[in-house]
Amino acid sequence: MADLAFPLATKLIEKLGSFASEQICLAWGVKADLKKLQRTMSTIKDVLLDAEQKQAHNQQQIRSWLRQLKDVFLDAEDLLDEFECEALRREVVETFHGTTGKVRRFFSRSNPIAFRLRVGHEIKEIRERLDELKSNKAIFDSLTSIDHHGGGGDHHERVNVTHSFVRASKVIGRESEKKQIVNLLMEQGDDDQSGNGNVSVIPIVGIGGLGKTALAKLVYDDERVVGHFEKRMWVSVSVDFEITRLINMILSSASDTEMSDKLSLDQLQGRLRHALKDKKFLLVLDDVWNEDRIKWSELRDLLIEGAKSGSKILVTTRNTLVAEMMGTIPTNINLEFLSFEDCLSLFVECAFKEGRDKDYPNLFEMGKDIVRKCGGVPLAVKTLGSQLYSKTDEREWKLVRDSEIWELKQEDAGHILPALRLSYTRLPHHLRQFS
Repeated sequence: MADLAFPLATKLIEKLGSFASEQICLAWGVKADLKKLQRTMSTIKDVLLDAEQKQAHNQQQIRSWLRQLKDVFLDAEDLLDEFECEALRREVVETFHGTTGKVRRFFSRSNPIAFRLRVGHEIKEIRERLDELKSNKAIFDSLTSIDHHGGGGDHHERVNVTHSFVRASKVIGRESEKKQIVNLLMEQGDDDQSGNGNVSVIPIVGIGGLGKTALAKLVYDDERVVGHFEKRMWVSVSVDFEITRLINMILSSASDTEMSDKLSLDQLQGRLRHALKDKKFLLVLDDVWNEDRIKWSELRDLLIEGAKSGSKILVTTRNTLVAEMMGTIPTNINLEFLSFEDCLSLFVECAFKEGRDKDYPNLFEMGKDIVRKCGGVPLAVKTLGSQLYSKTDEREWKLVRDSEIWELKQEDAGHILPALRLSYTRLPHHLRQFS
């Protein structure tokens, strides 16, 4: 039982770190709860490998404890799966908010307030159940009494590690773009100067679903980038380019705490100047749609005032006009469709357990057909690959490959919308209602 609980705990701790670092959790007000849940799970995980050794002394009691623990872990996994589903729903809505009303209506059926309240309640309930298991001192103390190497020395470090949703292994075919962006970020300015000429703005441009955000996160988490900047901030902008909102979000990201919504614009501006003064910073403005040069100038002037030379702003956008307005480099980073080979590699990684694609040659061939229909759009490939993960029934794969949804024609949606609609229609009912 312990050998099943340990990898599950490891997976959940990584997922909790991923979600806790996302803007959506800050907006929902559950970021602190997720971090507390992550800490509790990390503490419990440290004793799981010792549980088997202790079963010989108190076998039945520890087995019962492990069984209850695994039940809580499975409920937590279900809850995090719903988080992923909601994140996908938001990504779909934001990807297509500039296209047709039909697309928005199809993917916007959830009640965000009800979802947030229910999720907050379930996080609290899972934490209480874990705390109750942890408080069983007769068992927990017996497990923690073993001084296994690494048991306590690195615990604090592990708890505070967070991961973005994007892992390096999950970003395929963007190595040259990543290298180009990292090199631009590492370029030094004149250390004796600050101001407009010493804060570069680097736009990443491409249609929805090509992986602009994934690439930006990959760069953002690169160890060279992390070590180069004194402060890093990430803001998901979307359509609303209201200055007060953006400053609030930048400050929240800079301090890792939610800012009060009662602060005036002047107060927020003062705090922003103080936070960035004499700092070499990296700010990512993700998914920018604003074409209003006056609004951008107002925000830019606040950001560059007193900033240390070498500070950088990385922007992701689908709009070339936005990129031209904001960018300060000679040539923007333009993302193209992925090659078939790269898409197939991504699909295999998402759809099969490691190395298992060779065990199912028929599924692999059907996967090739599905990848071709995705048209080089990684979000489409990743979405369908994840839906088919570990499924070995050929009928399910054929339903995806041969679905009539592929024949739908949607303006500006290309190959991605059919893939996402297929993903939606194949969700379990209890998850689909939140999609």
